[in-house]
Amino acid sequence: PKAIRIGAQIQQTAGRAYKSGVKIAFGTDMGVGPHGDNAREFLYMVEAGIPAGYALQSATLHAASVLGVDDQGVIEPGKRADIIALPGDPVADIGNVMKVDFVMKDGVVYRQPAAQ
Repeated sequence: PKAIRIGAQIQQTAGRAYKSGVKIAFGTDMGVGPHGDNAREFLYMVEAGIPAGYALQSATLHAASVLGVDDQGVIEPGKRADIIALPGDPVADIGNVMKVDFVMKDGVVYRQPAAQ
């Protein structure tokens, strides 16, 4: 796919945008990678020089703001947010986003079936 061919350029552009003060909202194009693989975008953002904490905010606070849904994207009373549980701090090691223990959506916990 095109994204693989120009991946380094995409990363450089994202890094420059961050350093220039551009608000970045996490997202990806359909068909660039397999569904369920979106967490890799965090790794690419950090490789581009974007701090892990900012990369996480790009998928929560910033994405909600850019989309005009300010009642979502943060864990605060009166707001909506889906939550993931990770085995470690993703700010200390962004690779932890690849190890989701569970997802909580609308108060219901979802876990991956155990590997057979």
